[in-house]
Amino acid sequence: MSRSKQPARPGSQRGAKPAADTSTLPGPDSAEALCLAADELSRQLRRLRPTAPVSFIYHPLDYAREAHHQYLRRFGRGPKKVLFLGMNPGPFGMGQTGVPFGEVAAVTAWLGIRSGVTPPGDQHPKRPIEGFDCRRSEVSGRRLWSLFRDHQPDPDRFFADHFVANYCPLLFLNERGANVTPDKLPRQARDLLEHACDRHLATLVHLLQPDHLVGVGEFARRCAERVIASTRGAATTPAIHGIIHPSPASPVANREWPARPVRQLQDAGIWP
Repeated sequence: MSRSKQPARPGSQRGAKPAADTSTLPGPDSAEALCLAADELSRQLRRLRPTAPVSFIYHPLDYAREAHHQYLRRFGRGPKKVLFLGMNPGPFGMGQTGVPFGEVAAVTAWLGIRSGVTPPGDQHPKRPIEGFDCRRSEVSGRRLWSLFRDHQPDPDRFFADHFVANYCPLLFLNERGANVTPDKLPRQARDLLEHACDRHLATLVHLLQPDHLVGVGEFARRCAERVIASTRGAATTPAIHGIIHPSPASPVANREWPARPVRQLQDAGIWP
């Protein structure tokens, strides 16, 4: 986690093709390759420094690295039929557990991950990292993992052909402790973030070879479209789809979850 006010250094040119990082892949074990890719993404994003409106940056891939690697090693073996892509961690989800959409109860009870978080030293007083002792529920994560559990009660069978990831692994907070979404970052910081995260997403697609890439919400869908458009001609070119975001801030999600995303996945031919 970082809190200094130094400006972010720029990444590569915007619009550059985000080639998948295959230089460190250890052969056919995609789960171990995902762990290496996550560590590399974390390393690249340590260069990012808080600038207004961001005061705190939480790095779950660092302080929850062990839990995140448990998730990748247990469920990340490819290929997959469907890759679901979220935006970035929530304060009571991946911010606590290191697992995408990582609502504590779902991660511990359904995914079986219960350890691997060492809270960092510098935290916003309103957003402490309590790991698996966190008693707050991440509504978005609870809704999404319940949708998946209802579709396939056995997590191993679900992950046999599905995987869930976040485009950005960082949680951004302002001085009041409120979330700042990645699209609200200053241009220089956003350039650095997009370069690293686009490249990482290209690597995920290369490793998991999904037939379908589903953005959970509009931001994630647009990121998926941008990355896949820039990697045309690659061995794997998944079809891009979107479902509504399960956020409680969304009136549509509050009215129509889970019926709406189920219908969207059925209309796309992904679920029967």
